[in-house]
Amino acid sequence: MAAIPPFDADLLRRYDRPGPRYTSYPTAPQFKPGFGETDFARAARLSNDDPIPRRLSLYAHVPFCFSPCFYCGCNRIITRDKARAGTYLSRLVREVAMLGPLFDRDREVLQVHLGGGTPNFFTASQIGELLESLNTHFRFSQSPTRDFSIELDPRFVDKGDIEALAFMGFNRASLGVQDFDPAVQAAVNRIQSVQETQAVIDACRQHGFRSVNVDLIYGLPLQTRAGFGKTLDTVIVTRPDRLAVYSYAHMPQLFRAQKQIEDSQLPSPEDKLGLLQLAIEKLSAAGYRYVGMDHFALPEDDLSIAQERGGLHRNFMGYTTHADCDLIGMGVSAISHVGDTYSQNPRDLPSWEIAIDNGHLPTWRGMELDADDVLRADLIQQLMCQGEVDIPALEERHEIDFARYFAADLDRLAALKADGLVETSPTRITATSRGRLLLRIIAACFDRYLHQPQSEAEPTRFSKAI
Repeated sequence: MAAIPPFDADLLRRYDRPGPRYTSYPTAPQFKPGFGETDFARAARLSNDDPIPRRLSLYAHVPFCFSPCFYCGCNRIITRDKARAGTYLSRLVREVAMLGPLFDRDREVLQVHLGGGTPNFFTASQIGELLESLNTHFRFSQSPTRDFSIELDPRFVDKGDIEALAFMGFNRASLGVQDFDPAVQAAVNRIQSVQETQAVIDACRQHGFRSVNVDLIYGLPLQTRAGFGKTLDTVIVTRPDRLAVYSYAHMPQLFRAQKQIEDSQLPSPEDKLGLLQLAIEKLSAAGYRYVGMDHFALPEDDLSIAQERGGLHRNFMGYTTHADCDLIGMGVSAISHVGDTYSQNPRDLPSWEIAIDNGHLPTWRGMELDADDVLRADLIQQLMCQGEVDIPALEERHEIDFARYFAADLDRLAALKADGLVETSPTRITATSRGRLLLRIIAACFDRYLHQPQSEAEPTRFSKAI
């Protein structure tokens, strides 16, 4: 799944329907409030008792942003009160102190990621305090392959910040750009210059960051082929190691900030498809490879190499090379994946604060996966990361007869096969080059929760396919 996939506008239009992004299976709407602090602690004990315990990945959510970006659907809190950073950090450090003793010290931390919100709402010294706490209560790996990554808003990076982050051990950065067109920036309330963005990229390279990612969005108000093409050309010149080119999903009924966007300013479905086509063409010509699900990487980047070797993994942080890690989330709304369980902290700040202040792990909801969940998670992970499923290997790992077990799912797959999105044989299911832009549609055929009777299923927040 290396080369850029071909673009078929008619096919993409036909399959332009909501669907999960499969950063997990089961997806977060299936988590239940009955899964709490005791269940999380038990999952940690069981994962410690594995014959070869998995290494650890730590995620900390910083929810604060200085101003609202109107397109955003993330869990964030808009404030310019910097004092809130210190108050939040003090509780975050207490959560770390509660989590650390649950995991054996011989389980090294291979990955740390700060997301948001705007993680650089924290000052460099506050980020250093958080990392010191993490290193006190967990054991950081000294491996050269470890990943310490942070999402940055270039508009609020101060002089010396990148040097300080590099000194702390950060070696990957992800920068929000979305679009450099001034009209688009005004329409979404995110004014950001090329110069300040370039300065952050240059600083990351100067101070030894192993990888820089840039996020773009297509389908924003007032976007045109000419304007977005100029943005793509500008970004390509900076040569980021990775790019994420996301589809804007306009759902003002769910995300209040999106009500500030005029429907009449959004590109038509045909024009939006044209923006995607433009991105694929330009990135292909510039030598980027399509990893999957909106993500592109240079051939020498770790994501491309991991995919070639069959070691790519997908979780709540997106694509990663560390498939053998338990994920521990901390902070408001953060999600953990420990053993065969998922759990999530409260999405609202007061509930998270109350739990921490009362000395409890703020586990709000979650679930323990049954054998069917584990099997389908394995299958969907293969599809989303490698674009194919090795049927005999899956049968051996889970002791099933694939054709019999997935008979109904294979029936659903038949229509996609007829459209040339997927090929099947007794030993393999493979997304075709035509189907690689629609991996989530293929994966959805195997999602048991999507195909339950409506009375059994909860409503799910979906993203548009394109």
